[in-house]
Amino acid sequence: MVVDPIQFLPSGWQPDGEVIKGVIWGRPEWVPSAAYWAILAATADEAQHGFSDKDLTLAEEVGFCLLGGYGITAELNKAYFDLLRDEGVFEVDSFWSAEGIESLLRQPAQVDGRARRYRFPVQKSARISHALKQIKVMTPQLDNHLAFRRDLMAIPGIGPKTASWIVRNWLGSDEVAILDIHVLRAGELIGLFDRHYKLPRDYERLERRFLDFCDALEVPASLMDAIIWTEMRELGRRVN
Repeated sequence: MVVDPIQFLPSGWQPDGEVIKGVIWGRPEWVPSAAYWAILAATADEAQHGFSDKDLTLAEEVGFCLLGGYGITAELNKAYFDLLRDEGVFEVDSFWSAEGIESLLRQPAQVDGRARRYRFPVQKSARISHALKQIKVMTPQLDNHLAFRRDLMAIPGIGPKTASWIVRNWLGSDEVAILDIHVLRAGELIGLFDRHYKLPRDYERLERRFLDFCDALEVPASLMDAIIWTEMRELGRRVN
């Protein structure tokens, strides 16, 4: 049976109507329009969109997110996270030096059956070692997600995107957004983000727009940014 995607859009939907100021709905077949994202979100499953293991400790979550970022694919991120975790880097009673972590990151890891190498072993090993020491003495503000993010951002090497990623994953938070290059491009294409705004300088302004967009669609921000990340990544692969 063919399902009409328009049934997932609000009553009275019009392609030229606004979701929020400056963002029109567009049509579901327009990729990537607001209507396109709304329908994907209405039919999505969290398990399909890159959420990390919900049973990770805070140390593991911090390590996982620090290993990711610009120039690191999700597959490479996961491979080196598994390597570090298997070696005990994230255990409560461990105290790994930056040099020790670097030696692990310089080892090849298997990704899709091929030996791959990590791109930033020196930088990331120093950040992970320092962050793990800091969180051992941290008391996470679990009832205040934004305060928890600010505490994480006080750790060198953890900016707003990485801190938001940790908070989103570890707390299942919808009070923050993970704004990376994929989400930024998608937002610019539909008029959600002003092209003059830049990351990380304008992170909070961009985040507020994104959260308002999610509220208007009645979609959890944690799910929407994961959907956009997944889809824009795949679209980029098709183009390239």
